[in-house]
Parts: sequence; structure tokens; C-alpha cells
Amino acid sequence: MDFKKFSKLSQAFMLPISILPVAGLLLGIGGALSNANAVSQFPLLNQEWLQVIFKIMSTAGGAVFANLALIFAIGVAVGLAEADKGTAGLSAGVAYLVYTATISGFLGLFSKEGATIDTGVLGALVIGLVVVALHNRYRKIELPAYLSFFGGSRFIPIVSSFAAIAIGAIFYVIWPPVQNALVVFGEKIADMGSFGTFLYGFFLRLTGAFGLHHTIYPMFWYTSLGGTEVVAGETIQGAQNIFFAQLGDPNHTGLFTYGTRFFAGRFATMIFGLPASCLAMYHSIPKENRKKFGSFYSSSALTSILTGITESIEFAFLFVAPWLYVVHAFLDGLSFFIADLLKIRIGNSFSGGLIDFTIFGIFQGNAHTNWILVLPVGVLWAAIYYFTFKFLIAKFKVAIPGMETGDLNSSTSNKMMANGSSLHELSINIIDALGGDSNIEDVAACATRLRVSLKDSSLVDKDVLKAIGATAVLDVKNGIQAIYGGKAILYSQEINQILGREE
Repeated sequence: MDFKKFSKLSQAFMLPISILPVAGLLLGIGGALSNANAVSQFPLLNQEWLQVIFKIMSTAGGAVFANLALIFAIGVAVGLAEADKGTAGLSAGVAYLVYTATISGFLGLFSKEGATIDTGVLGALVIGLVVVALHNRYRKIELPAYLSFFGGSRFIPIVSSFAAIAIGAIFYVIWPPVQNALVVFGEKIADMGSFGTFLYGFFLRLTGAFGLHHTIYPMFWYTSLGGTEVVAGETIQGAQNIFFAQLGDPNHTGLFTYGTRFFAGRFATMIFGLPASCLAMYHSIPKENRKKFGSFYSSSALTSILTGITESIEFAFLFVAPWLYVVHAFLDGLSFFIADLLKIRIGNSFSGGLIDFTIFGIFQGNAHTNWILVLPVGVLWAAIYYFTFKFLIAKFKVAIPGMETGDLNSSTSNKMMANGSSLHELSINIIDALGGDSNIEDVAACATRLRVSLKDSSLVDKDVLKAIGATAVLDVKNGIQAIYGGKAILYSQEINQILGREE
């Protein structure tokens, strides 16, 4: 699979993953404030009407995680469909239901009582990819006159359902040994102990440089690679699934699942380390530039602290000093390693920011999470990041934003940013900077990146893209990625509307 296709797959994962923060907040707040520990600690919570609200919130959030595989199947199909995305999503949903029913049917007919097959997100991914392949190929199919009613897009859910039956039959045969192998592999990762946790954090951060980490961590969060545990009499697979099951179990005692090692290392880096690197970069640039770039570094640090979204910080040095990003990845892996050693057991819904830290750490009590240990580690991590970045930037003269005098003073920048240009006007400027309509093959967005497939990347005017607000512009095979933060999705939608490519 080339980078362009792999990047599209990573992008498709973002659609279902983007649902999780809200669901996690509902489940986290509801579960945290309705469990016996929280009520005993905060008597004001012991109000019947409040508890009804919290329990409904918890139930609502739990519904998302209970149907996560279905959501992933739909999300992948919608994300990768070339057109008529609604039909692709509906077809994937129907196909996944047929797929699971087929496996259940085979189990009932030919397997021992109590036997289960849980393909989780992997099965959902297969269904989503098969459906989108059928959709992209056959959505305009013409059938004979007597079957014409079932032609075109109506054909897709039909053929997808038949394909799902075949896939279900195949998985019934091949998945039991695969499922056992996944359990064994997950156990081997666990047997590697803290060193395995370090490797996970290190490689997760490295792949994050290209936005491809979304194809890695779901395997640990939602499958047996992240562990298998029995919670409230039910066998649960996947680190995040286990954590939320324990969160909703009123009888759970002691520390949360060891699978939280796939989350707990994030907090020291995102709340303390990277914000400290912002301070180091701010102190490294010439004093005459600090006023101009202070808001960039402070807002990037605040975003990391609150939400755990770190790309605006990382892209400040990734492209000018990739080796510094490797240092950062090593430190992040080390953060996971230390959190594992200290038995910090804080889960999360999406990121490692202060919101998740408060809900899934502080609110759950130190007896369940050891959250207090994050504070001294965080102070140490802030110092390490600050002095490491300060020294390396000065030693190797890293050209971070604001290092050179005259940054952002170009006439192009002044023209783009003057008079509060509208989203529509800026989107037109972006189209022009990408080489125009004829050069643009596809425009999409993930959490912070505008992802563009192009016919000729040499036609891109990066200065204009940066003047409009891109933190960085990354060259990838057959296109570019421009980092616009939260505006990326707005630019993507507006550009597709201007180009007449809305679905």
C-alpha cells in the first residue's frame, strides 16, 4: 500500500474516532459522578435527580462504545467512498449486521454452547473495505431492464449483504486461531513489561508525524492486543473497552486495568512536557519576535494542556529538524515507560489532556488510578523538555517559527490576513495556491490537517498556504498536507463546495 492509500485509510479512521471524545465525556462524567466512590467523596452528588442525569449520560456514552465495531465499519466506508458516501455508509451498516448474524448462525449450528467469536474492529475494517471497494466499482452498474430497479446505488447494499455472508463464513473458520494468536501476542506484549510499553509509546509518536498513528493504536485499544479481562461476568477485549467496562462497574475495586499503560504515559507529555517545549522555543527566538509569536506558542501550549492535541507544537519543529522529533518521540516513549513502572492507571477517551486527566484520573480517585504520581513526574518532564529543547535549538540553530527576523512580514501574508478575510475568500486563495481546480484531485481533512491529492505538487505555493495560517506544509506522495488546526475541516468543506464536489 503506497503512502497516499495508507494516508487515506488513516484519514478514514478519524471519522469514527472523532465521535469518541463526546461519548467518552458522557460515559466518563456520568460514570465518574454516579459511582459509589464519587458520591461518598462529594455528598452534594447524592441527589436523586442528579444521579438520574449522570446515569443517563453514562448509558448514552456506553451505547457508542458498545457499538464501536459497527460505527467503524460505517465510518471507514464513508471515509473511503469516492462518491455517494451516504449509500456507502448505509451499505456498510447493513453488511456488518449481516456479517455478525452469519457468524452467530454458524456458532449456533456447529460450535459448542458458549463459544464466541469477536472480530472487533478488525472485522469491521474488513467489512468497511470490502463494501467501499464494491461501492466504488458498482455504484453506477446497469442491470437488465427487468432488474433495473435494483441498479445503480440500490445494488450496493444488496451485493454488500451477500459479500458479508461470505466474509462471515470465512471468519467463522479462520478467526478462532487468529483470535487465540492475538491473545497470545497481547500476552507477549504484556510479558515484555515496561519495555514493551516504551516501544508502544515511541512508535506511536513516530507514526504520528505523518498522521498514521490512527491505524496503530485502535488495535491495542479495541482488540485483544490491549488485553482480555472479565468485568462484571463478561469477557472484554481491548484496553479502552476494558477500562470503560470497569468504569461502569459499581463493584470494581483496586487499580484499573493494566491496559491503561497504552494511555497513562500521555499525560506527562501533553500536559507538562510539550507545553514546556513551547516555553523553550519562545525563549529561544529573538526578543523582538516574541510579541509576534507569543500567541502562537501560548495557544499551542494551552491546546495541548487542555485537549492533548499536539500537532501545532510538533509541526513547529518536525520539518526543520526531524531528528528533534525523534528525540521527542523517545521522551514520549519514556513517559509511557515511567507511567507503567509507577502503576499509573488513568484511562482516556481520546487524548491525554487535562480534561481526560480530570475525568478519568482525579474523579476516579487515587486508589483506582494513582493520578497524584503524574504531578511530580509532570514537573520533571516539563524540566526535561524545556532544557532539552532549549539546548538543542541553540546548539543546532533550529529554525523554529520566529527564529528568523522578518517572519510573517511578507506582503502576501499581510494581504491574506488583512481585513479579516472570510472563510470563502481564504478557501479560494487556498485553491489558487494548490494550482487551481484542474490540479486538485481530492481534498479532505482530519483533526488538524488539510489533506490534498494533487496532479502536480510542484505547482503548490507553500508561502501562500502558510500566510493563510498553515503551521506547516508537508510534502507527501501525490500531494500535500497543510496544518490548519481546527480550521482544516472548515477549509475542506468550503473548498469542496467551491469546486462542486460535495456529496
